[in-house]
Order: sequence, then C-alpha cells, then structure tokens
Amino acid sequence: MSVMGGTEFVLSAVLGFLFWRKKLHRRFPAMGAYLALRVASTPVLFLLLSGDLLGSRDICFAIYFFVYWAVYIASAVLLFFICMEVFQSALSAFSGLMKFGIVVFRWAVLASLIVTLSTISFAHKGLMLIPDIAFGLMRSVSILELCLLAFLCLSMNALRLSVRDVAFGIALGFGLLSTNDLVIALFISHYTALTAPLQFVYQSLVLVSLGTWLSYVALPEPARKPVVMPANSTIYRWNEIASALGHTGTQVAVPQPANSFFLTDVERVVEKVLSRNLKGNESET
Repeated sequence: MSVMGGTEFVLSAVLGFLFWRKKLHRRFPAMGAYLALRVASTPVLFLLLSGDLLGSRDICFAIYFFVYWAVYIASAVLLFFICMEVFQSALSAFSGLMKFGIVVFRWAVLASLIVTLSTISFAHKGLMLIPDIAFGLMRSVSILELCLLAFLCLSMNALRLSVRDVAFGIALGFGLLSTNDLVIALFISHYTALTAPLQFVYQSLVLVSLGTWLSYVALPEPARKPVVMPANSTIYRWNEIASALGHTGTQVAVPQPANSFFLTDVERVVEKVLSRNLKGNESET
C-alpha cells in the first residue's frame, strides 16, 4: 500500500505538470484546481498521519482529521464544477443546447444537494457529523459523474465527439473513480483494514484512472473540426429550438376574428335570402 500510495502521488504530480504545460487548465480550470489540491494535500496528509510533523501523535491526528475532511469536501465541490466543464466542452459546437443544458445541469446539481442533505441520518453528533456530510456529497457527485459518462457515450456520434477528446477522457477517469467509490462503499463496513484485499483493488483502480488521464493528456489531441450536418437533422432542430428559448424576438400582431353571435349570423342569412327574392321578383316584372 505504501508503494501504491507513492505511485499515486508520482502519477498525480506528472499529470498536473503535463496539464499545466499544455495549458489545459485554461480550458478546464476546475480540473486544474483539483489536480493541484490532490498533489499539494498528499504529502501533508502523509506527514500528519505518520505523527512526526509536530512531535505529538494526538495533535497530528487531530489536525489530520480536519485537513483530510476539508480536502475531501473541497474535492467534492470541485467535482461538480468539473462535470459542468466537461459538459460545456462536449456541447461547445451546439451553443443553444449548451446554454439550455447548463440550466438543466444546475437544477440537477441543486436537486442532488437537497436530496443529499435531506437523507443524512444525523445519527452522529458533533465533529463526527462532518464525515456523514462529506460522504453524502461525494456519493451524489459520483452518481452525477456516472450519468455524465453515460450521456457522452450515448450521444457521442450525434455530438461529433471523438473518443480521444480530453473531455471524454476526464469523464472516463472520473467514471472509473465513481464506480470504485460506490463499490467500496458497499463493503466498507466489512473490510475496514488498510491492508484488506479490497483496499488493494480500490487503490489499483485509482492508479488505472490516473493512468487514463495521463495517457489522454500526454498523447496529442485531435483537432476539433467544425460540425457540419444536414439542416433536417434532429440535433440541429433541437439546437435551434434551444437557441430560441428565452428570446422574445420580434413581436407580431396576429389579427383576431371579430366576435359574432348566432343571431347576427342568422340575420345575415335572412337578408341574403330576401335580397335574392326581391331580385327574382324584379326580373319577372
């Protein structure tokens, strides 16, 4: 586990270096902040866990508790913004769908937060309530990441999104991490030791996710070409409809038919009949 933890830190540091070198942090600022937080917090947490930083193990463990859960909650918040960045990047060629989708995405995030806070049991009191809130936030963002990955996989052809696109690589890596977290949460009550076999499987999938991101960042990304599609395509019509939503446009006065009553119509019919009869009598005379 020590070797795998050291390998995780090295992969995160290399990934962050390449991410900044290729200026991907301008395209995905939340992902850049997430990698920076991951790299910066790992050695600090390791020193606090060893108990040699301040000389007192009790003080180190107390500081470790607050630092660890602060980083955990900050990571969960950044993951919400990363999902939004990936969503915007995938729909960048469709401005109307992107604007409409962002509104729906924000409401989905708000609903997930409300559900998360409302489902907390509050069985623990005091400081032990912090892990419950942190786990709830991470669980909701994990489900959101899986939904985002499923959306990209199903709509990849329609969006003209390449498998080698960095946005898809980020979603794929977080999909693996989310699946890993959800599976480990099912068995965490049965396997609590850091040396349990399930912990090695968990750490292995973390390394696989980091390796996936590293390969996407290191390999050259194909240039995104302008999306060309027929005017009668479904996604083009959806994009036009989404672009029209929220815009008033030019107001046109639509003429309305005059209100008429039944008796008025009868009178007109009677007048027409009488006029025809009069014309017939005149012609006979």
